[in-house]
Amino acid sequence: MNKNVKLDKIEKSAVAKIHSFSHDGRGIATINNKTTFIPEALPDETVSLQITKHHRHYDEAMLLSIIESSSHRTAPPCQHFGVCGGCSLQHMDIESQIIFKQQTVIDQLNKLGHVTPAAILNPLHANSIAYRHKARLGVKFVIKKNKVLVGFREKSSRYLADLERCVVLHPKIGENLNALRDLIASLHAYQHIPQIEVARGDEDTALVFRHLIPLNEEDQMKLIEFGKKMQFHIYLQPNAPLPVSLLWPTDSTDKLSYTLPDFQLTFHFHPLDFTQVNLAMNRLMVKQAITLLELKNNEKVLDLFCGIGNFTLPIARFAHHVVGIEGSQEMVLRAKDNAKINHIKNADFFTANLDEPDDNAPWLKSHYDKLLLDPARVGAINILPALQRIQAKKIVYVSCNPATLARDANEIVHQYGYKLSKIGIINMFPHTSHIEAMAVFDKDES
Repeated sequence: MNKNVKLDKIEKSAVAKIHSFSHDGRGIATINNKTTFIPEALPDETVSLQITKHHRHYDEAMLLSIIESSSHRTAPPCQHFGVCGGCSLQHMDIESQIIFKQQTVIDQLNKLGHVTPAAILNPLHANSIAYRHKARLGVKFVIKKNKVLVGFREKSSRYLADLERCVVLHPKIGENLNALRDLIASLHAYQHIPQIEVARGDEDTALVFRHLIPLNEEDQMKLIEFGKKMQFHIYLQPNAPLPVSLLWPTDSTDKLSYTLPDFQLTFHFHPLDFTQVNLAMNRLMVKQAITLLELKNNEKVLDLFCGIGNFTLPIARFAHHVVGIEGSQEMVLRAKDNAKINHIKNADFFTANLDEPDDNAPWLKSHYDKLLLDPARVGAINILPALQRIQAKKIVYVSCNPATLARDANEIVHQYGYKLSKIGIINMFPHTSHIEAMAVFDKDES
């Protein structure tokens, strides 16, 4: 049984050489012939550490001090690094983070997928701070501190970190955590607001306040005044089945928007819709996907897990026809609306459960020249058998989980007759171990 064992007493410190890096961004040392994971330690460093947890096959430790530092170590840009669990790699320079993520993807493809890409794409990277446009902030009144906390959880803890600011959030949010904290502390319902969903488009920022009890008129007026002063859109999210509602501004639509200037497209979205957290990276990612698809104006394209049409509508600019499939009917309606807004008439959208695909679905009976996949972290394993019917000659797969990408690549290559032509990382979440990648599969005609 691989059960954690809490130590009865503090173990003595040890000195060790960090010889490698784990896929979640922890340094690895061997101590007493046992693999030991040390957060915030980098390969080739000599460190002082203390064992904190024993497991059957490995140990966990905390970093005490750095005796010999890596040349890739850098000063974290955030004052809360090491306490806040939002970021895990701020101590590593951004170039090394990218190399680490790229190697992780290649390792996973080799070990889990038994495939090797024919070519490596240049990494996609934009800003490494102030990049995050979406987040879920925890809210908690801490009795012992007599204080409201707003932000992310502490590292390896269920407790919220006591944050003053966040450098990876868009400054409109990250520089105003104290203002949010003071606002909630002033409300009668300060103990009944567990979280705030944050979403920003190109211009506007929305705050969705989750509240467990109805808010009285005075609290609602304070939220409205805060929205006016700080220029936030304010939404209320009561307990289900009551709907989310826009509280302020009352003369505005309840949607935000972002643009893809390279394709002359504008997307409207609700703050709770899934959209990419990093808008600058999203633009680079979509542009690369369109380039890699090598679209022709006589081709029919299938976009699976299409969301609000983030890839579908750019594809429509170049293909004869594109079909977008998404599991959420609400997202499909949003995608259809976005097609109308942008005067796109060669895109159709359908709702379908891609984890349990219906072989008789009309959209699945068509032939498609190209296929784009952008699944959630669980990957696209359940829809892959449809490849035999679709017979697309090229697949562009956008992944947010190297492990499921590798698993699916194994099926795509070894079961369905494709070759892995290209792979490249998308640094959507700088300073974290989260990895996104884009892979290109071509039908093997040999």
